[in-house]
Amino acid sequence: MAKKISSFLVKNEAYLGEFVYGGIDGCVTTFAVVAGAVGAGLDSAIIIILGFANLLADGFAMSIGAFMSSKTELENYHKHRSQVIERIQQNPQEEQRIVEHIYRSKGFEGDLLQQTTQTLIKKEERWVEVILREQLGMVPDEKSPFRIGAVTYISFLLIGIIPLTVYVIDYLQPMEGNRFLYTSILAGLGFCIIGWLKSYVNETKAIKAILETLILGAIAAIVAYYVGDLLEQLIT
Repeated sequence: MAKKISSFLVKNEAYLGEFVYGGIDGCVTTFAVVAGAVGAGLDSAIIIILGFANLLADGFAMSIGAFMSSKTELENYHKHRSQVIERIQQNPQEEQRIVEHIYRSKGFEGDLLQQTTQTLIKKEERWVEVILREQLGMVPDEKSPFRIGAVTYISFLLIGIIPLTVYVIDYLQPMEGNRFLYTSILAGLGFCIIGWLKSYVNETKAIKAILETLILGAIAAIVAYYVGDLLEQLIT
């Protein structure tokens, strides 16, 4: 299983950011659900039901949101690209002046400016890309919206299931000791893994990213636990 996950990440390294943020959300929200259920004094069966309901539904909603957001950005890029192509074909002189203005503002002048402009507009594709990037600030995202959604959902499930593992085991074979303590330790390990991956994606210090993720998870769990405990006292 670990080899398959590793292979998947290597093949989809461009999507590691989606994996990280899907995993963070999965682990934080599921751990919060477990903590709230424990605070309310619910048994393992109820915790499993609530946990998996959150895992599957919230993960799906998050992946759909990621998919739609990426798809909208891609469609917006192609819409503007079509508009630029149409402008170039209808009024090439005006679009050439735009390219000249762009590179004049970068310090190009005289023959160098003219040579640069003529070189760029020789190919329409390059001409379009210059206007999109330099004038409109738009860069195409090569990532597939479908893969973005899929990676987000997969990571949400893989990391989000960690806080439920102890309760699933306990349901199948009753365990001795403090189940929530074991769950907290496992969730902490999950936060450390995803925090380390986050540091790789953001190119920041690993210890800082791990601590940030651990603190986020701890705060969510503490709030959920005491809310669950308060509601249990009020209702019962």
